[in-house]
Amino acid sequence: STSPFRHLPVIITEFDPEGCAACGMTTNPENAYRNGTMYSSYTASSFARLFDLVDRYNVNLEGVTSWSFEFENQRWFDAFTYLATNGIDKPVLNVFRMYGLMRDNRLKVENENQIPLDSILKKSVKGSMSDVHALAVGENGYAAIMVWNYHDADVERSNADVRAVIRNIPPGRILVTHYRIDKQHSNSYETWKKMGSPQNVSGDQYNALERAGQLEMLHSPQWIVANRDVVIEFALPAQGVSLITLEYR
Repeated sequence: STSPFRHLPVIITEFDPEGCAACGMTTNPENAYRNGTMYSSYTASSFARLFDLVDRYNVNLEGVTSWSFEFENQRWFDAFTYLATNGIDKPVLNVFRMYGLMRDNRLKVENENQIPLDSILKKSVKGSMSDVHALAVGENGYAAIMVWNYHDADVERSNADVRAVIRNIPPGRILVTHYRIDKQHSNSYETWKKMGSPQNVSGDQYNALERAGQLEMLHSPQWIVANRDVVIEFALPAQGVSLITLEYR
């Protein structure tokens, strides 16, 4: 671009799919998705795809913020646009925790099965194909790759079989940590529903919900020995998000 404004910093606020922030699922049942993994997988996908637009238009993106509010004295999980409910973190907040673990330079991601950017811009993610794609960063003994399995329809779908190949890692021992957001991990909403969706939460229930609201590992960190390339294979549930970090010397 030859525009005299091309170097100006761009800051995007309210970068979310929202309409009515104060319309909870009591009055708008369709907003229940804000509680669960559809919102977290959407956030992973949309924030990452923004970088594709940055590359295409060569703009100076300085920052992005979520359109989130604080509503006091509301019902539990009433699906307002907040990242937590009554002090309990919702799954969408754990996506931002994942992003907070991604540092250094963005790396190139090659994915022959991705939905092209132009298709997402025109049609979003509909039909039989889910948006299974990744964002990667790395430098100076650290690499991280976020993978999501998003679809506009929040219905039961098959897992995505993911095979991630991280290239040009120095030979040696590597510590691999796998974080996950899905129905069984990093998900206070599913835990709350299993309790019977109480509006009067006991002290023990609150403690359990608080633990469930934290970012959770899929399994314990693992040491592996690699020679240039690291291959990681896993099944990613519908609306799930994984973050794999690699630490090495």
